[in-house]
Amino acid sequence: MTSSFGPSRAEHRRGALLAAVACCLVGASFTANSVLGDYPHAGGQTLRYGLACLLLLPLLGRGALAPLRLLTARQWARLALLAAVGMVGFNLAVLAAERTAEPAVPGVLVGCAPVVVAVVVPALEGRRPARAVVYGALLVAAGAMAVQGWGRTDAAGLLWSAAALAGEVGFAVIAVPLVRPLGARLLSTAACALAAVEAALLGAVLDGRAWLRMPDQAEAVALLWQAVVVTVIGFVCWYAAVRRIGAERATLFCGLIPVSAALTAPLVATGSYGWAQAGGSLLVGAGVVLGAGTRRRRPAASGAQGRTGHRRAAYPRRSGPPPRAPAPDPRPGT
Repeated sequence: MTSSFGPSRAEHRRGALLAAVACCLVGASFTANSVLGDYPHAGGQTLRYGLACLLLLPLLGRGALAPLRLLTARQWARLALLAAVGMVGFNLAVLAAERTAEPAVPGVLVGCAPVVVAVVVPALEGRRPARAVVYGALLVAAGAMAVQGWGRTDAAGLLWSAAALAGEVGFAVIAVPLVRPLGARLLSTAACALAAVEAALLGAVLDGRAWLRMPDQAEAVALLWQAVVVTVIGFVCWYAAVRRIGAERATLFCGLIPVSAALTAPLVATGSYGWAQAGGSLLVGAGVVLGAGTRRRRPAASGAQGRTGHRRAAYPRRSGPPPRAPAPDPRPGT
């Protein structure tokens, strides 16, 4: 439960924990991505988001789809844009970037998402960015770069990496007005349904009949991980965190994505965790603590201002009883 002065400490901590869980799950999913390199990308996205939608539907309960009927055409367009940019588009951009660039290149640029969100969200709301959030985002971006390093690339790799950054920012920013009316579960379900349809249409246009095939055992396990763990659990945790602590602070936890990837890479012999990764992880942690602290805004002094916004008159304190009202004038009025 939140007050007019922002989330309570308990809600803030719960939101921070949800954001951390979501980003750690996404980071661990990069191991699964390495198994899906030869699988049709659009077809894989269709299976992932379609299965996730089917798994989320029973979790909604009766009457949970009712808010969708209240959405305006503009909100439906925003929801479709979220699926296209933040989900299907993001994954396509990462795949395209890795064709001519080492995986660290899109990873470093995506690690700058907290900085962009820390500036964009306040600008859209007509307010100044919070200094602590901006400074924390800079530390997170520096830590993500230290964890991943910088790889070889060309102009195309940089452009597609920038597109992946735009997708990551869009995943957080576009959804902000939809989180409260839909809730985390319904928003995740609707976005997955639209993403599955969009990926299927895109696959049919780009790959023709080869857009979908039966996955082998390893690919099936990877797709199940992506659908069940990363999408169902990760998306619900993410949007629940955005609802509690806002997109600015929740996006700070995206710095945990490369940290989680670096920690899990040695398990499948696809990377190592050394001093650079440890130092970068400390920077990410420092940035998260600085920018996503649990302190609340203090309410203004209750005696200084009334409900209507007019400042109350100040009276000197008296040691005796309060002054009496003057007696009425006995003379008749004129």
